[in-house]
Amino acid sequence: MKRITILTAAFLCLFGLTESMAQDNQSSRNMEQLNLTQEWDKTFPKSEKVNHSKVTFVNRYGITLAADMYVPKNATGKLAAIAVCGPFGAVKEQSSGLYAQQMAERGFLTIAFDPSFTGESGGTPRYMTSPDINTEDFSAAVDYLVNRSDVDSEKVGIIGICGWGGLAINAAASDPRIKATVASTMYDMSRVSANGYFDTDDSAEARNALRKTLAAQRTEDYRTGTPKLGGGVPDVLPEDAPKFIRDYFDYYKTPRGYHKRSLNSNGGRNATSPIPWINFPLMSRAGEIENAVIIIHGEKAHSFYFGSDAYKKLTVVPGKENNKLFMVIPGASHTDLYDQLDIIPFSHIQKFFNENLK
Repeated sequence: MKRITILTAAFLCLFGLTESMAQDNQSSRNMEQLNLTQEWDKTFPKSEKVNHSKVTFVNRYGITLAADMYVPKNATGKLAAIAVCGPFGAVKEQSSGLYAQQMAERGFLTIAFDPSFTGESGGTPRYMTSPDINTEDFSAAVDYLVNRSDVDSEKVGIIGICGWGGLAINAAASDPRIKATVASTMYDMSRVSANGYFDTDDSAEARNALRKTLAAQRTEDYRTGTPKLGGGVPDVLPEDAPKFIRDYFDYYKTPRGYHKRSLNSNGGRNATSPIPWINFPLMSRAGEIENAVIIIHGEKAHSFYFGSDAYKKLTVVPGKENNKLFMVIPGASHTDLYDQLDIIPFSHIQKFFNENLK
């Protein structure tokens, strides 16, 4: 035990985490000045049951993140809190904001945030993604929440939607302050980047061909000084488009879910974004998560295999036999869980958080 204590102390000193160096006054942080829209510009109606405001906070890499905060009206005392993000390539005015508002109606203080490099959040180059930085974005949201005077710091959870579901599980594995995690209609972005959809390109040959393409693109980006965008959901659907692409079109390209700042609704992410995802598998430590996790997936979702396989990585902790759950929504597609209020199991999500944020 003594040897472990010494080694731990040495590790913390190596990374500058001794008490004297860890002092960090939040008010002294140099936040980037963001241009935050003040009018209601969401893809869903504003609730009369909650108070809405804009907030900002800084992640560990110094990037200022923008969020919409939803607080139940007439709330008193310290509240349980939830941070929400996703889908991957979306903004907080879309699905994550809907989830956040719905959970605020159910008594939680919630924030829906734009990831680094995206939407109203800071960071350059724009429209970049990173398995490390995006996982950090969730923990930065937790930093903000646990330091609020109206939040019970021991009652903080997160919700990740689509690709942010996998990132939510990744964050839960690294940050024990996250007491409960919901991964809704999740993607494993590292797996789909490295293997293609349904693992059809799961070979060294296919990955090396992709790496060459991405390397050539980054050479070109450096030459021009302007990163190329990879493209969002197509403006015109090809006749042979698979159903899940048609479902994405129906959400991102129609009044149902279109937003002017959404990557998927417009030009997409930086074309070289897949580079780190190919080489850094997500959820490699998911089996070490002690706190509660629920994965929610539609039975008919093309992404179902991501959630099913992620659930297999989770480990039941002695004494907490019911805190790792996999919930299947009969007949639901991937995008049904973006915004369909009659399909998304908000009452069950509320029950899950009530049971695990206490």
